[in-house]
Amino acid sequence: MHGLKEKRVLVTGGASGIGAATALRFLEEGASVVVLDRDKQALAAFKNQFPNLNGTILVDVSDPKAVAKAFETLDELMGGLDVLINNAGISIRHTFMDITPEEWRTVMDVNLNGVFYVAQQAARRMLAGEGGVILNMGSTNGLMGYHYYADYNASKAGVIELTRSMALELAPKVRVNAVCPGYILTPMQEAEYTPEMLHACESKIPLERLGRPEDVAALFAFLASDEAIFITGETIVIEGGEIAGGLASQP
Repeated sequence: MHGLKEKRVLVTGGASGIGAATALRFLEEGASVVVLDRDKQALAAFKNQFPNLNGTILVDVSDPKAVAKAFETLDELMGGLDVLINNAGISIRHTFMDITPEEWRTVMDVNLNGVFYVAQQAARRMLAGEGGVILNMGSTNGLMGYHYYADYNASKAGVIELTRSMALELAPKVRVNAVCPGYILTPMQEAEYTPEMLHACESKIPLERLGRPEDVAALFAFLASDEAIFITGETIVIEGGEIAGGLASQP
């Protein structure tokens, strides 16, 4: 991709799944990459496996004070930021009637509040510098109704509208887009779905397979590159055609 070499990139939730694949893709593109995650063991293992990372930061994105401190560390590591992959997120599979207030707050704190805290810190640095790109992790769950994920769905819908608002206010120096994956085979997905459930998901996807973390990483790389220089305020879906015919509404 044009324009990614030597860019300073931060990937949140970057120690596993889509985040890890994205961090590796940007390293392949010649970027400088720092990974942020709240899983201490996964973060250490990822750093040991890929020592060419520019650094790792242990933080829970739902804590605004910890996020502010993490960005001070980022300043020390890279002296600024060009690209934010705002990927950290969680989900809990349960029915609407079973969601507790504590679970609702936990999902919102990470998926929506955390995206806001990180994006605001990143935008301050980008606006004070040469600009940049912020890519927030949405989901098809924020666009369609899905069973058993009411809190997650609501959080991702919030991310999509936050993205649009940011794109308006941060232009022209900062481009902001939301990436909305469908079913991607990640550790989080595998923890919540049985093999039979995953097969059922595959059966309703026109491309007849689940997505891979590398598929989403490639989209992040494109949107961060100069090849996407006229794209901002958009919600880009990557789901193998799943919602093209309203199939997402099936349980």
